[in-house]
Amino acid sequence: MTNSRVTALTDRELDRFAASHPRSGELRDAAEGALLSGVPMNWMTRWPGAFPVVFKTASGASLTDVDGNSYVDFCLGDTGAMAGHSPAPTAAAARARLEWGITTMLPSEDAGPLGEEMTRRFGLRHWQFSLTATDANRFALRLCRQITERPKILVFNHCYHGSVDETVATLDEAGGAAPRVGNIGPPVPIAETTRVVEWNDAAALERELAHGDVACVLAEPALTNIGIVLAEPGFHARLRELTRAAGTLLIIDETHTLCCGPGGYTRAEGLEPDLMTIGKAIAGGVPIGAYGMTDAVAERVLAKTVWEAADVGGVGGTLAGNALSLAAARATLGEVLTEAAFERMIGLGERFAAGCDEVIAEFDLPWTATRLGCRVEYMFSPTPPRSGGEAAAAFDTPLDALLHLYMLNRGVLMTPFHMMALMSPATRESDVDVHTDALRRFAAELTG
Repeated sequence: MTNSRVTALTDRELDRFAASHPRSGELRDAAEGALLSGVPMNWMTRWPGAFPVVFKTASGASLTDVDGNSYVDFCLGDTGAMAGHSPAPTAAAARARLEWGITTMLPSEDAGPLGEEMTRRFGLRHWQFSLTATDANRFALRLCRQITERPKILVFNHCYHGSVDETVATLDEAGGAAPRVGNIGPPVPIAETTRVVEWNDAAALERELAHGDVACVLAEPALTNIGIVLAEPGFHARLRELTRAAGTLLIIDETHTLCCGPGGYTRAEGLEPDLMTIGKAIAGGVPIGAYGMTDAVAERVLAKTVWEAADVGGVGGTLAGNALSLAAARATLGEVLTEAAFERMIGLGERFAAGCDEVIAEFDLPWTATRLGCRVEYMFSPTPPRSGGEAAAAFDTPLDALLHLYMLNRGVLMTPFHMMALMSPATRESDVDVHTDALRRFAAELTG
């Protein structure tokens, strides 16, 4: 494959995209006077094509745009629609709740049963609800700093925990914390709040924790936003051992790694976090976040709570824990993202990964496919990266943009910015095979 080949295919696919999406282009142009860049969130401009596709309907694992093009959806709202688009139990619960009241600042009848279900799935006994996983992470970090009386947190290079200020960090050449590219207006220099180490580097983790100023480690149990980077054997055990020895709390962010099963990676692999955060998927697309904690952490939090100032010091929110979010989450977890659904979804993930492996081998591509439960990613590297730094170094921006555009033009919607696919309860074997066939055609054109 050559740069000229990638350029030629990209030019052709851009022409095909423009011809088949005229209404999306018209809507973008019409919105430019009222919306920054013509979109409701500026990052939407990063979708493949000269402008973002405007969708009209989404149901199950499929999506139709305003030009009538249909797609098999493996993006699923980057996990927000992991339960499938508008699953019937979630939609029914949300409709009923809309008629009965949404926001009152009072608990609803769904709150207690939802908390019990979170405990059953994930093991932690004390839960609170927010509107996003970003909020859940932000609140958990604040609580950890409060109860440990330590100023810093530690994250892993190229992690992703939403828009939390302290986590938009990377490693500089000297091995210190530095703002990641695209970090917008950080309130303070990142090194004042954050320590950063590479994933799977237990020695660096031990060194940074030895400073004695780290309140908590915030970690996805596998990196998922720079490509899937799995934990090496023994790394999680060492992470838990080192944090306990340092008096540092451990927060596991399951927002993406819920793909590993009904209780996420934590239950599947027997992790023992002090706190857990999650969002997106658990309410079937209705905004929600959640954070849970052990008995020991809850006791410390309550002991430090200033009751007359609760919800005015950086943790809370008027719409947090609203009745609509809780009703949707109770229905989604109880009736959609079930044990049986995950068993089937993980099987589809295995089928998807096998299809990728077949194409990679058939065309001798220097790529790898990595599966994490019902989530699969293929990367432009001959061996699986073992850290965020290695994954970032393997990234090929022009090739990634072409492949996303090629897939979109053939009715396959992948997670933007990297080649990640997620299975939902509504995904079918034939959907997976549509992707495998498109990938095979792409490989033939790329290498032919």
